[in-house]
Amino acid sequence: MKLPTVEDTREFGRRLASVLRAGDLVLLTGPLGAGKTALVQGIGAGLEVSGAITSPTFVIARVHRGRVPLVHADAYRLGDSADPRAEIDDLDLDASADDAVTVVEWGAGMVEQLNDEYLQVRIDRLDDDTRVVELVPHGGDWAARVAGLEVEE
Repeated sequence: MKLPTVEDTREFGRRLASVLRAGDLVLLTGPLGAGKTALVQGIGAGLEVSGAITSPTFVIARVHRGRVPLVHADAYRLGDSADPRAEIDDLDLDASADDAVTVVEWGAGMVEQLNDEYLQVRIDRLDDDTRVVELVPHGGDWAARVAGLEVEE
């Protein structure tokens, strides 16, 4: 699906939040500037979390309290180590996994072990700043849950 503006990306995040529940893992992939954090801002708004959502690149992970807590993590800086999965384990994301929605930017190949069932959201940005979003369900009832979120192009 195509999202022409950053606000459209946030609005899609709000819509995505409507199908999320505690225990969910959402993995965001895409290049720098693709709109991953904007999407998480929308998810946070949909989950009615408190506080501003900003990129957690330098703090690695933040917990936002709300109707359903949101754990927002960024694995961008973790990929340079000999064992980035060990660094993910050190973040102890699984400690809150059952009670919160966990959204991880840049976590491909590192966080999938946190949950057998997860949603991968691939985001790319075209030259005109339009975001192209692809939802890739992995296991469970993800395919059914996100089926209604696709929008007309």
